[in-house]
Amino acid sequence: MARGLALAGREVVVLEAEAHIGTGTSSRNSEVIHAGIYYPTGSLKARLCVSGRRLLYRYCAAKSVPHRNLGKVIVATSAEELPILEFYRRQASANGVDDLVPLDAAQVQDLEPEVYCVGGLLSPSTGIVDSHALMLALQADLEAHGGIVVCNSPVIGGMVRQKEVVVEVYGSEPTTLSAKLAVNCAGLSSQAVSRSFRDVPPASIPPQYLAKGYYFSLSGRSPFHRLVYPIASSAGLGIHVTLDLSGAARFGPDVQWVDTIDYHHDESRRTTFAEAIRRYYPALDETRLQPAHTGIRPKISSPTDPAADFLIRGPVNHAGGAYVALYGIESPGLTASLAIAEHVVELAGLQS
Repeated sequence: MARGLALAGREVVVLEAEAHIGTGTSSRNSEVIHAGIYYPTGSLKARLCVSGRRLLYRYCAAKSVPHRNLGKVIVATSAEELPILEFYRRQASANGVDDLVPLDAAQVQDLEPEVYCVGGLLSPSTGIVDSHALMLALQADLEAHGGIVVCNSPVIGGMVRQKEVVVEVYGSEPTTLSAKLAVNCAGLSSQAVSRSFRDVPPASIPPQYLAKGYYFSLSGRSPFHRLVYPIASSAGLGIHVTLDLSGAARFGPDVQWVDTIDYHHDESRRTTFAEAIRRYYPALDETRLQPAHTGIRPKISSPTDPAADFLIRGPVNHAGGAYVALYGIESPGLTASLAIAEHVVELAGLQS
């Protein structure tokens, strides 16, 4: 986001509440470059994922950010799930993703011998990226264009006016800043930051729901060559297989609706993970599952509601005030990040 604004010619200051950038949602995820398969056609998630994926692959190649275009296989483990694969194929095509390859069970096993299924889809444009290296590259670009990052500087309030935003910052040296534009991309804290500004209409701030996801790594050599995804659930994409850039496998995330931000791991979830994983990887040795990391999705839809789209509020939603706020930027937010930045630059009328 900050890089996009700096490239548009703005003088940019990033106020980071933590001691380092990217310690929350940005780094506590699967590090997957998504193709854009699942999201409703015309939604921000669909449009920004597809365009963001293309931008991200080009950016990673240009900046030598570690990444790999591995591909993924989505598998149906029962005959009842086969129509869902066809739905995914049609949905992907409507979103501009035309490279999905239908596979029968034998073809899936040719690609992934340890995977059980009755049918699948190959997504050649899915990949993985080192999210930490990506963030460092974006920070370097920002700073090369005159921007700065100030850590340990949480925003505690302010005022939104037509042509100015006053931002109150807490930290070792509390201060007040004046800016021509403020962009709230605080992730899990976005709603709290918006509520702290005295002139942001309460009706423009959506409710927040927290969905915690656990990951388990697989000790020893991975039997997988690609990412492997089961049929998605209503709250996420299911307990799937991802690989890191060294080839090690990890499983997750699952979904646990929580009330507070807490990244502690719960090893007792191992058995539940094993049951879900064995649906498509029946040879799993449960003792090889080791606790990895956890993450929390900043959802704006409740457990009983359909998954919400990204919500990006601009000046028109803030009585013309110079304020942009991003809510519900969960998956595919990492994939879409560069496209989201372009969208915000356009929304704020700052195209260079």
